[in-house]
Amino acid sequence: MSRNFTPAQMVEQSIIRTYHDELWNPFCKAIKRYELICPGDRIAVCISGGKDSMLMAVMMRMLQRHSEVPFDVEYLIMDPGYNQENRRLVEKNAQFLELPYTIYESDIFEIANVQEKNPCFLCARMRRGCLYKKAQEMGCNKIALGHHFDDVIGTTLIGMFYGGQLQAMIPKLKSKNFPGMELIRPMYMVHEEDILTWKEANNLEFIQCACRFTENDAVQHDSKRQEIKQLIRSLREDNPNIERNIFASIHMLQLDMMVSWKYKGKEYSFLDRYDEE
Repeated sequence: MSRNFTPAQMVEQSIIRTYHDELWNPFCKAIKRYELICPGDRIAVCISGGKDSMLMAVMMRMLQRHSEVPFDVEYLIMDPGYNQENRRLVEKNAQFLELPYTIYESDIFEIANVQEKNPCFLCARMRRGCLYKKAQEMGCNKIALGHHFDDVIGTTLIGMFYGGQLQAMIPKLKSKNFPGMELIRPMYMVHEEDILTWKEANNLEFIQCACRFTENDAVQHDSKRQEIKQLIRSLREDNPNIERNIFASIHMLQLDMMVSWKYKGKEYSFLDRYDEE
């Protein structure tokens, strides 16, 4: 190459040249397929400090630079109560990747971690609300989160196995508590395995959950999601397409073969029209 690239530019080059099919293509495909970005959007790209949100931030910057759809981006880091080491690592990575971020603090970990039941659920809910509020203050109409393909599948199965319901993680969602705000998931079709490969190939180190609740080795964080991952690994040995099939199933729900369902809070049954056919 004739020019010298910065480390951040080298990371971008790896996405385009080495991991084009694994990362860039599914990222762009999800944005187009689910109409995640519209002209004039101002999107708060929410960076937790993990591999998923950091990669999302880099690709959102690349997309903004080359997209025919004009949109603005703010890179937003919320510190929910990280320890000093994790806080430094998050900022170090954002600077290394040349992301012009805004960082602000909250006491979410302090509040959520004293809860005996479902601290992770409470933490996630509080973090989302906090991000919506800050993004709105910054003039944004959307927040982008780093949930990926594996999160989509895991959420679907957890709902079935532990919640007794068929409920998917959808690619975009309008906020009920913050009018005019919307959540989008640009990483919706990107596989976690490919994110890990990219991370390791570029010798990048990101934080994990970083929650103080999980610093205690006696606590098994998000055990249900780990159980689901292990189950999928086992099923994949006999059916390599298991993940694709689960993903496809949430796009092809056959309502005429469902016993009952809900829409906007109202419950419907196959019996409602059974005698009409």
